[in-house]
Amino acid sequence: MAANLSPANLPAAGLTPEQLEHGTSLWRDAWHRLARNRLAVFGGVTLIVLTLACVFGPWLSPYTYEQQNLNLGASGPGAAHWLGTDTLGRDLLVRLLVGGRISIGVGLCATFVALTIGVIYGATAGFFGGKTDALMMRIVDIMYALPFTIFVILLMVFFGRNIVLLFVAIGAVEWLTMARIVRGQILSIKKMEFIEAARSLGLGKRRIIFRHMIPNVLGPIIVYTTLTIPAVMLLEAFLSFLGLGVQPPLSSWGVLIKDGAEKMEEFWWLLVFPGGVFSLTLFSLNFLGDGLRDALDVRAAKD
Repeated sequence: MAANLSPANLPAAGLTPEQLEHGTSLWRDAWHRLARNRLAVFGGVTLIVLTLACVFGPWLSPYTYEQQNLNLGASGPGAAHWLGTDTLGRDLLVRLLVGGRISIGVGLCATFVALTIGVIYGATAGFFGGKTDALMMRIVDIMYALPFTIFVILLMVFFGRNIVLLFVAIGAVEWLTMARIVRGQILSIKKMEFIEAARSLGLGKRRIIFRHMIPNVLGPIIVYTTLTIPAVMLLEAFLSFLGLGVQPPLSSWGVLIKDGAEKMEEFWWLLVFPGGVFSLTLFSLNFLGDGLRDALDVRAAKD
């Protein structure tokens, strides 16, 4: 007869159900470690606040990003314009928030492109190994030898200046490191028991890669993704600084920094505020990335 395992018949150790230790998971432990990292929490909260401000802020402002007041010209911060205006009398705060939409959008979309290409490419190379792996990684080595920035500039010049092309062009040159990271992780788990069990059950190669291998290397992928976003944003800012990025009257943080750098001696606020927000975003992304790296490190569980 089966034993009665109701709470009333627990062993006489004096333990209640609430006092029993429940099992946990890697992701729950990682979340708890991340929550104890103050810099990572600061970075995550800052990114959320900045993103919400960029998304909803322009709708709440009485000004639009292209609205000009030539009579006002460049004026410093004040009650009417909290961050001042540019040389055309446009409200800097609204242009900063709209520029944040572009910069953050480029960072997220281009990183998604790089993530998709790099994960699939690296997982395929690591899974098949042998000559396939050697050929695929030699292609990566050749592309590493190309100057990324010049390659993006050539794409922009050849196909035209288009905001969608900017996402694709940057993402197309940022996937190489992701591919190497994923390949290395796949090589480290491809001989493990659960992969051999999947093979013995007759599962297809595609299912093994996408259902069993990639989910088990999500930790390094997530960490590197958070570090790729600031690199992509810096590349977009550099292209905008060269005049190959977002075109007027739209703005990005790179465009605003470029405009501010040209007039920094006369109108300091045109450089300080865009540069400050851009730097804060990059710091926050790096703090969050470092926190995720520490939280997802299994060895940290011993601490």
